Amino acid sequence: MILQSLVSYYDAVADKGEIAAEGWSAAKVSLAMEISGQGEILGFVSMMQLPEGGKKEIARTMKVPEQVKRTSGIMGNFLCDNAQYILGMSTKKSDDPERQKKQAEQCFLESKRLHHEILDGVQSEPAQAVLRFFDSWNPKEAYEHPLITDKTVMDLMMKGGNTVFLYQGRFLHEFPEIRRAWEAYREKAGQNEMKARCLVTGQIAPIAVVHPPIKSVMGAQSSGAALVSYNAPAFCSYDHEQGMNAPVSRTAAFKYGTALNFLTARKENVQRIADTTVVFWSQSANHEEEDLFGDCVDSQDYLTDMDLKNVVSQVAKGKKVNFREENLDPDDGFCVLGLAPNAGRISVRLFLQGTFGSMLGNLEKHYDRLDIVKPPFKGNMSLGIWFLLNETANQNSKNKMPPSPMAGAVLTSVLTDQRYPDALFQDIIIRIRAERYINWRKAAIIKAWLLKNGNVRVKEAATVELNEQSSYLPYVLGREFAVLERIQQESVRTQGEPTPAADGKDKKGGATPPKSPIRDRYFTSASTTPAAIFPVIMHLSQHHQKKLSDSARVWYDKLLTELQSRIHEELPRHLTLQEQGAFYLGYYHQKQAFFAKKETKEEAENE
Repeated sequence: MILQSLVSYYDAVADKGEIAAEGWSAAKVSLAMEISGQGEILGFVSMMQLPEGGKKEIARTMKVPEQVKRTSGIMGNFLCDNAQYILGMSTKKSDDPERQKKQAEQCFLESKRLHHEILDGVQSEPAQAVLRFFDSWNPKEAYEHPLITDKTVMDLMMKGGNTVFLYQGRFLHEFPEIRRAWEAYREKAGQNEMKARCLVTGQIAPIAVVHPPIKSVMGAQSSGAALVSYNAPAFCSYDHEQGMNAPVSRTAAFKYGTALNFLTARKENVQRIADTTVVFWSQSANHEEEDLFGDCVDSQDYLTDMDLKNVVSQVAKGKKVNFREENLDPDDGFCVLGLAPNAGRISVRLFLQGTFGSMLGNLEKHYDRLDIVKPPFKGNMSLGIWFLLNETANQNSKNKMPPSPMAGAVLTSVLTDQRYPDALFQDIIIRIRAERYINWRKAAIIKAWLLKNGNVRVKEAATVELNEQSSYLPYVLGREFAVLERIQQESVRTQGEPTPAADGKDKKGGATPPKSPIRDRYFTSASTTPAAIFPVIMHLSQHHQKKLSDSARVWYDKLLTELQSRIHEELPRHLTLQEQGAFYLGYYHQKQAFFAKKETKEEAENE
């Protein structure tokens, strides 16, 4: 299904003229080498360019004759290759430089043979100029040639960048007679290859023995890694070798490889979540649909843009919408593919197929579940999938990455509107216990998880703001702990103890934190074994309340009394994980409510 979807996408993009035709591929080119009609080097032109909004130059991407996949041995590319094959010059550091130089000369000879095989019958001046270059060039001259030893040229070559040929101001691979010679060479090579029925197209055709490399996958080899490969006897059966184990035609292999490389190179079609490279595409190659989907996965900022939010809502409801002069069709097929590196190959973390409208609708439901009251200074900050997963990682460790399988599991549950993985909730609870702190992101994740996965009673706690009418015991206990913590903080502030400043001087009347905060000592245990802890902290709170002003003591006493009136059962010895989630939500909601009730409290103190 993955290969078939990519082949279909290639056909749709090729109809728009945005992708390389069969026999051609996109390659990053660093230099263009200009030659004369006699095959002499006239100079080099840098193909490096500054991307829009970028600060560092990158190699230019060009459509060149299809490049081979090098695993081992010496294999040359036609009219676009690195310095070893074009000039016979070693670009690798080694303890045995002479051996490296001889190997580079062998690469040059192989490239020379290939170019003669393709162009020997072409009687045009550009083709003959290339052959004269290969016939007259001596690889030993490369290390002293003044045009090659130029610092800019040498730096680009030593980095392994590709070089193309330039003749009279025109790239050689663009001349019609040379293009025809290349295509004739490929067609002739295909006639001698083994044929079988392609598993993708169903047609009898030459089979791709080695599949194309996929580039720009985070963590994989920069030269590309295989999505389909058979590089050990254990993967083979019935004496078949490599691609013959699961025959895919050369045409289908080219199409899916070119399409996937096109997608990974287009930043609008890629999201990197944890160690997973997530690629998505519209089967109709509607780039506006892809761009909109990418924006929604990356963050929920679109929720603050009413026009954009309206577009998403209309599409999610199954209505066609005109967006940026393109028609968005909710019934268009849409695919999401998650790729991760795996020992020289690429492993598939997830593959989802559906409609554009259904996936946007499921994303919208997910963001609705995440909606929660935030601190005033956070405003409309977003919680995209990457930020969501980041909350499960220990930010104090060297490796701040979330668990590897989590990205695929969470994204699958979100886009298919299924239950969230239990590991997501468990990891968030673990982080809260370890940090003894809950921020708005963790609270939003707990709320979303309880709404989707929790039992009927616990969903009572999963509200956007404080639910003052809830009598659900874990939620009430969380609220009560927040009140007791606030009382302790207020008691210290009321005493006006000095706070040491950075310059060594004292700040009078500062909000000095308690020397032994109950959150540090009792937060985790109160959320797991409330029967053992709450009597202790209630007793401590009586001492803290004595330090408050009369008005503040009355205000907090009313609040605690109201909370106590909602407890109609004996405190449990242990809380389940779901109940602990409700406890943390109650704690978080009550803390946020204090911001809103600050004015009310100040008015009470002034009476």
